[in-house]
Amino acid sequence: MTMFPPLPPGIAAGHAATAAAGLDALADGGSAADAAVASSLASCAAEVVMTGLAGGGHAIWWDAATGRAEHLDFFVAMPGLGGARPDAEVVELAVPFGSEIVHYAIGIASCGVPGVVAGLDELWRRHGRLSWERLVEPAVRIARDGMPLPPAHAACLAMLAPVMTMREGAEIFLREDGTLREEGDTLVQPGLALALEAVAEEGARVFAPDGTLGRALLALSEERGGLVTADDLAAYRPHWRGTIDVAYAGTRIATREALTPLRPVLASLPPLRGARPATRALALVRALAGPDVVDAGHTTNLVAVDRDGNTCVLTTSLGLGSGDFLPGFQVHLNSMLGESDLLGAALRPGDRMESMMSPFVALDGAGVALAAGSAGGTRIRSALAQVTAGVLDEGLSPQEAVDRPRLHRVERVVHVEPGFEPEALAALEDAGLTVTPWPARHHYFGGVSLVARAGGGADPRRSGVALALDSGPAPAGSQPR
Repeated sequence: MTMFPPLPPGIAAGHAATAAAGLDALADGGSAADAAVASSLASCAAEVVMTGLAGGGHAIWWDAATGRAEHLDFFVAMPGLGGARPDAEVVELAVPFGSEIVHYAIGIASCGVPGVVAGLDELWRRHGRLSWERLVEPAVRIARDGMPLPPAHAACLAMLAPVMTMREGAEIFLREDGTLREEGDTLVQPGLALALEAVAEEGARVFAPDGTLGRALLALSEERGGLVTADDLAAYRPHWRGTIDVAYAGTRIATREALTPLRPVLASLPPLRGARPATRALALVRALAGPDVVDAGHTTNLVAVDRDGNTCVLTTSLGLGSGDFLPGFQVHLNSMLGESDLLGAALRPGDRMESMMSPFVALDGAGVALAAGSAGGTRIRSALAQVTAGVLDEGLSPQEAVDRPRLHRVERVVHVEPGFEPEALAALEDAGLTVTPWPARHHYFGGVSLVARAGGGADPRRSGVALALDSGPAPAGSQPR
């Protein structure tokens, strides 16, 4: 009987500081939940172009002791429990995304009910070991002391400059001479440090109607015509849900039913190990067939594994971001109501909005073989399908699978990164598809982070980092809560 090793403890995330915050929590004896919470909060300071405290998310938790996977839903909810606002302010914006122009509705009326802090608080209460204040501290330090912009985040900022600088964000993202910050520039966010200090003190209550950030959000909503009311904030709760499963490459993938689901893609993929480049490319685009759109929503993902084998995959997002920041706190509001793909016809006030997030764990008889998730909106499923096939089917190392060139299908158009073989591109064109080559690897094609038995992997398209924890005993002086 073949014996498989457990996942190595460590973390993979979309920024070096995000990963370091989680690794430090693990080194202090924290659980995968502690590491995920510390990393996610750090991402709200280090990855402010991608995510933030006023966004929403989804997580998959694998409990090594019980052998059970659960889904934690803390995505943005529909507002309106306190009544409609006829004076709601919406701003129409065109965003260049590669060769595409994407039209968005942003502004205060695009903001849904936030869930990030409530979700992280719930994850910690259920599975955490360290103190809440200990987990928030790295994020406070990043916001207060500053963090240089990595290349991929600087590129996203340049693309999103009209949103990020339209209001209070100008004080964060513009230099003193009025030019946009670039790669290597340090983002110092004293207001966000104050917001995170309130998170440390109040936990999930920070966005309650009488919480520090809840009061600020309600005041700004009242001033500008937003839709979020006190009733919406009071009613918001994270939800634990079951997972949905799909068999793939000798494993059982436990995930959630996303708006652009991963499950049917994996279910329809034939074995790719040893396939010729043309055969592989055609198999991928056939599995990815279906209606799709190009969107520019921004997201981040992380994976944390502790010494006991507990595993957490956590994805968060602000959408594009509304362009409104809580005055004095530098907290960017989400823009989920401005993304038409997320607005189901049957959504009522208080309902969860739709999402494309697909965090998952792949399970076999020995436990977790792979834990992964991705940023990238509609490209999440294509990025995850290609990376998952690379690791579980084709035998690539985690980082090789992440680094490999990707394709993404939008109806009859196939977007491709450089590196695909000429025979693969010719096969796609012979199949009646239009091939659109991109000049370089790009964050359009997603941002995958993963931990597999062979180690971790993080996406260079998002300046990601994977860090491993030494397998020795927990350091002395660990302070459980």
